[in-house]
Amino acid sequence: MSENTLSKDAVVVERTFDAPAGVIWQLWTQPELFKTWYGPEGFSVPVAEMDVRVGGRHLFCMERQTPNGSMKMWSTGEYLEVIPNKRLVYTDSMADENGNVVSPTAYGMNDDYPATTEVTVVFEEQDGRTRMVMTHAGLPNGGQGAGSGWEQAFAKMAAQVETLTKGK
Repeated sequence: MSENTLSKDAVVVERTFDAPAGVIWQLWTQPELFKTWYGPEGFSVPVAEMDVRVGGRHLFCMERQTPNGSMKMWSTGEYLEVIPNKRLVYTDSMADENGNVVSPTAYGMNDDYPATTEVTVVFEEQDGRTRMVMTHAGLPNGGQGAGSGWEQAFAKMAAQVETLTKGK
């Protein structure tokens, strides 16, 4: 089940997984698991560096193969709130491969796209299932496709949850 809501400056996606909150938490916080689902269809994640603690930083790279080679999009940010299996909040900014923040226009975003956005993920476990609500705030004009990108990523996450919980 998925619900995608667009507001003026945020994308909110709600999804329920047939797995405990600890499994979903690991998918968000363990680099090797994060790489398996993050990003829209057609993108891989060759780099996911994560220091998941308040004040810790992350550096992600999404890559897509194109007829002219590969296209890489880097992002960085800081973890603002870390409550294991309950809540994760981090900032997100376009970056270069060294984690230096760059203008979103460097990646083809409109001039009104902010330098920093914020992602909040809330996990609620009930009867072995987890309701996850992800809010990506600070996105102008309904996120310029961010909603569909998150939906595609969470479809990949659901497949990974199934793989991780098979036989349990």
